[in-house]
Amino acid sequence: MPTIKQPLTVELALLGLVREQPMHPYEMHQRLLQRQALGFLWRLKQSHLYALLARLEADGYLEHSLEPQGARPPRKLLRITPQGQAVFARWLREPVAHGRDFRLEFLAKLYFASQDGAATVSALIERQREACRQRMEVLSEQVATLPPDQLFERLVVQFRHGQLAATLTWLDSCTQALVAVPV
Repeated sequence: MPTIKQPLTVELALLGLVREQPMHPYEMHQRLLQRQALGFLWRLKQSHLYALLARLEADGYLEHSLEPQGARPPRKLLRITPQGQAVFARWLREPVAHGRDFRLEFLAKLYFASQDGAATVSALIERQREACRQRMEVLSEQVATLPPDQLFERLVVQFRHGQLAATLTWLDSCTQALVAVPV
C-alpha cells in the first residue's frame, strides 16, 4: 500500500502564517528572519521556503493570485484554501507525539493557539498533558519490566520519563502565563 505524504511541521506552520492573512512568499521569508514569533524557532533558507510553499500549493492547501507591479513581474499572493484550513486545524488540535518534536512543533502550535485565544491554548495544553501522562505510564511500565542488568536501557527510559515530567511542569507554567492571564 503506498504511503500518504503528510505535510511536515514547518509546512503546517506556514499554513498558519497564511491563515493570519494572505502573504507574499518574500514577505513570509522576511517575517521568519525576524527574531520573534516563529522566526525565534526556525531558520529557513529562502529557496527551501519557496519549495515548501510550492508543495503546499500542489497539495491544494494554498492557492495564489498574481498582483501586477507595473514594469516588474507580478507577485504571488498566497491564501489558505478550505482544505488547508482543515489540515491546519487538525494539526493544531493534536498533541505532539514525540519528545524530540516538542521544541519545534509544540511551540509552533502554542504560538498559533495563543492567537486564537485562551480557550484554544487551554485545550491544546490539556491534550498535551494527557499525551505526556499516557507516555509516562508506558515508560514506567517499561522500566519496571527491564532486567536489572540492562542499566543503560533503564537510564534511557528514566531520562525520557524525566523529560516528560519536566514538560508537564512547563505546561503548568504555560497555563499560568497564557490562560490564567488574558492574552
